[in-house]
Amino acid sequence: MTQATVSFHTIDENSANKYRAKLKGWAIARLLPDMSREVVARFRSRSDAEGRMQLLQRTAPGTNFMIVFDCPNEEPAV
Repeated sequence: MTQATVSFHTIDENSANKYRAKLKGWAIARLLPDMSREVVARFRSRSDAEGRMQLLQRTAPGTNFMIVFDCPNEEPAV
């Protein structure tokens, strides 16, 4: 009788996090006084980001937010 073997590949956590970041390219950034930005949340679609930004603007009316497409830079192949 033959027996099937199943092998599971392990993915290191760093590469999994990079892949997840690529899936969520749309982000809401909070604009800081020194003209820098801080990413508040990431989303897969722009419409999801717009909905959350409306909520943020209602709950924190004095804070400036903007929607950005923030794709992580590709690392050069070694």
